[in-house]
Amino acid sequence: MPNAFVIGLGKSGVAAARLLKREGWQVVVKDRGTSDSLRQQQQELEAEGIAVSLGDSFTPDTLSAAEIQQIVVSPGVPWDAPGLVRARELGIETIGEMELAWRYLSDRPWVGVTGTNGKTTTTALIAAIFQAAGFDAPAFGNIGLAACEVALAAKKPDWAIAELSSYQIESSPSIAPQIAVWTTFTPDHLNRHKTLENYYRIKAHLLSQAKYQVLNGDDSYLRTVGQQRKNPIRPDTCWTSIHGKADLLGESSLGVYIEDAWVRTEKELILPLSLLRMPGKHNQQNLLMAVAAARLAGIEKGAIAQAIATFPGVPHRLEHICTWQGIDFINDSKATNYDAAQVGLSAVKSPTILIAGGEAKIGDDSTWIATIQAKAAAVLLIGDAAPTFAERLEQAGYSNLEIVETLEQAVPRSIELARQYSAQVVLLSPACASFDQYQNFEQRGDHFRQLCLELLVTGEQVP
Repeated sequence: MPNAFVIGLGKSGVAAARLLKREGWQVVVKDRGTSDSLRQQQQELEAEGIAVSLGDSFTPDTLSAAEIQQIVVSPGVPWDAPGLVRARELGIETIGEMELAWRYLSDRPWVGVTGTNGKTTTTALIAAIFQAAGFDAPAFGNIGLAACEVALAAKKPDWAIAELSSYQIESSPSIAPQIAVWTTFTPDHLNRHKTLENYYRIKAHLLSQAKYQVLNGDDSYLRTVGQQRKNPIRPDTCWTSIHGKADLLGESSLGVYIEDAWVRTEKELILPLSLLRMPGKHNQQNLLMAVAAARLAGIEKGAIAQAIATFPGVPHRLEHICTWQGIDFINDSKATNYDAAQVGLSAVKSPTILIAGGEAKIGDDSTWIATIQAKAAAVLLIGDAAPTFAERLEQAGYSNLEIVETLEQAVPRSIELARQYSAQVVLLSPACASFDQYQNFEQRGDHFRQLCLELLVTGEQVP
């Protein structure tokens, strides 16, 4: 029986371990953590015959070649972790969880969605459209299900709709989608990828292996790349633009754009823009890319319009939680970098009380700060980044800020400030990763939702 190690006991690691076990592998899962939730997961997997080792790092030098034939890595585990680098040097096959799923689902057509921002909403829109057309088309990967959960299902899907982060692409070199969508490109994850060129190269690899390409023609970096015909751009790339046919790159007959309040191609009207319920021009662009993918898959206009008219948005991305005493509480926890947070703040009504902070990332915060100056009546800062953000805002001449440290303190204080400044919106849009206080951005957003909904239940401020 071949031996496999799975590194990381998150959702993806658990699914990978179960898939390998089903396919006849002897599986060991390793995770550096020792939390109660990990110990509970350990008990469940060991009851299924899957060994789990907690609290130690993976070191392949302590194992013989006969003890390990494959390593599968969860998305959050650094690809350049010393143990993984050493494993590759020793010639041990080392792949990502997404690559493992691809090996069992490669006979299905895939839509692969990548980008710095916008990929979750675009992926969810694409899945909704394909499902409205009658396809079994689950969204998975960096959204919803783990990829290996889809591969474990009794029946394979008609279409595989995958949101792919740079981490997942980096460790999954074989994935060749039928349709690849590139939403945006701005500096992110540079603490892992080191240079912007490396980050670009990883995402470009996915596009280069696709049969059809869809790119956001309104993204300044991708637009420059398109004009230069830099790899992976091809002449038959489908470009999208919210600014009309005149602003399209490439052949206009291949593009999807907005003109006279309609989403259309050169040859046909597809749906009125008014069907889209989500706010913001960035969501108009997400819509165009989803429509382009659907049309490349041959989906009819009626199914597209039906899906868009009923699409509510995605959790943690400008998610309206509640309205309390005339104040809208909006969860934008998925805004984990400056560009995403700037887009979120731009999309809501002003004046706004902004809650920001967490584990800061490398990036250019100037446009985000300018938007804060224009739209935020006050800023409440949480997490490790709070002192740094306070300093940056004050350097820019913005002083109406407070360091409150936690969401428990931020939500009641936001109500006081909203009343003081007649603000219509309290917005959680952190511009940061969540790992200083939470396991992930979902947990952070769920906590914000809980605190906000307690307002409706109690009718009082959260203590």
